[in-house]
This record gives sequence, C-alpha cells and structure tokens, in this order.
Amino acid sequence: MVKFLNSFKYAIKGIILNFKEEANFRFHCFMALLVIAASFYLKLDTLEFAIVGICIGLVLAAEAINTSIENLTDLVSPEKHELAAKTKDSAAAAVLIISIAAAIVGLIIFLPKLIALFNG
Repeated sequence: MVKFLNSFKYAIKGIILNFKEEANFRFHCFMALLVIAASFYLKLDTLEFAIVGICIGLVLAAEAINTSIENLTDLVSPEKHELAAKTKDSAAAAVLIISIAAAIVGLIIFLPKLIALFNG
C-alpha cells in the first residue's frame, strides 16, 4: 500500500514540476481552465463534458511525456546530435497533433453552442 500511495506522491510531484518549469504546460493548463469555464457557461451535457475532459487530459499528458522525453534526451545526449534533435522534434510533434485534434473536437462541440448563443 505504501508503494501505491508513493506513486501518487511522485505523480503529483511531476505535475507540480511540469507546471513550475514548463511554459507550454502552464499554457495548456490555462487553456484547460478557460475551456472548463466555457463548458459550464455553455451547459455542456455529460457526454460533451466527458469528451472535453478526455481531450484536456490527453493534451496535458502529451505535454508531460514530451517534457520527459526532452529531459531524458538531454541526459543521454548533452551534446548536439541529429538523433537527439529528431527525438525531441518527434515528441513535440505528438503534442502538436493531439492539440490540433483537441481543438477540432472543441470546435465541433463549442461552435454550434456559440452560434446559438450569439443568434439568440
């Protein structure tokens, strides 16, 4: 049980570390708060809210994984190396891909509600 509880402690430590040290993680957290506020304001239904929550979780997880890959790459290859650069670029691409997918999902969910709000 102690190992299990410690795993949560380490995970929370990782979230705090990402928030303190990674501007992109902070940006995604800020955007998540805006999206959550908009979700309440626009009265998303349970399924829509769940989909938005999953998208937020995926983006934040991808950003944390990207940071982990970048840190590990810097550890094992402190000097400039083409493979290290490719590794870091690929990890960043994963964040971009999931962020674009989340934005598309957001448009699908929020745009009709925003149009209805402004029309009426």
